[in-house]
Amino acid sequence: MTQYEVVGIGNAVVDVISHADDAFLGDMNIEKGIMQLIERDRAEELYGEMKDRLQTPGGSVANSIAGIGALGLPTAFIGRVNDDALGKFYAQSMIDGGTDFVNAPVAGGDLPTSRSMIFVSPDGERSMNTYLGISTDLGPADVPDAVASAARIIFLEGYLFDKDQGKQAFLEASRLTRAAGGKAGIAISDPFCVDRHRADFLRMIADELDFVIGNEAEIR
Repeated sequence: MTQYEVVGIGNAVVDVISHADDAFLGDMNIEKGIMQLIERDRAEELYGEMKDRLQTPGGSVANSIAGIGALGLPTAFIGRVNDDALGKFYAQSMIDGGTDFVNAPVAGGDLPTSRSMIFVSPDGERSMNTYLGISTDLGPADVPDAVASAARIIFLEGYLFDKDQGKQAFLEASRLTRAAGGKAGIAISDPFCVDRHRADFLRMIADELDFVIGNEAEIR
């Protein structure tokens, strides 16, 4: 079994990047320079209107893991994608970049692969529209025991804390890694997420984790 320096668990989101001027943003009712969450119909509409798509695997923890893998260290990523074109692209791209994508794309999943449509204006502003899709349904069944037990460090993405099955996946993964002698930690991701789940975050940080990453607003 491969021993991994770092294993990440997080949202598997395809970043879809396109150029767009202010007139296009206005016509499509896209608010400039911010990130907003959107629903499936809106995601499909915006994806269809993109003129020049550049697609790359994304997600906050996934990006960190991919960067470590690109440096040549053995890494793996645990995340959910659908067995659709974007999901297959995501899984293969992570593998091609040097990171094991350990979950097979979900055949017949109810939700499509998560994606963030990013419109880049001539002034360099990024206007992001993110559809979370299947990635937020990650649960304990998606955590391979052998992978979590083979991690020197397991790195959890706080955004997944919003669903009970995400919390359970984190508990299982951290316990497996620590039982095998590794360390477990979390990026708490978002102050609003912390506000919603403060007691659960504090309990897990105190009892189940070895490190926490957050900015000042998140920590406070």
